[in-house]
Amino acid sequence: MLVYKILRSPEWVAFERDGVFAGSADDLRDGYIHMSTDAQTAGTMAKYFAGEAVTVVTLDTDALGDALRWEESRGGMLFPHLYRALDRRDVIAVSDAPPPPPA
Repeated sequence: MLVYKILRSPEWVAFERDGVFAGSADDLRDGYIHMSTDAQTAGTMAKYFAGEAVTVVTLDTDALGDALRWEESRGGMLFPHLYRALDRRDVIAVSDAPPPPPA
């Protein structure tokens, strides 16, 4: 199964440069890296990234191992949360996403 992490432009630049991503300010506050499934990504983009240029990285859940947990979040849905830093080797695809319209 695939999951996605949405990164703001400065986060993506730092991830590419450093090869590791410990998380956004929200991730660091919550103690895990927030991710979304394919079905959840549009809602996450609209709610948290409206009007921002972002990069979406694709990750394989099998490769993330036991550090990936499915936990209840927005609207009672189960969201993927990663309890470790992302390594650039975890990323299987990268796409620039157009900014979603403001909500």
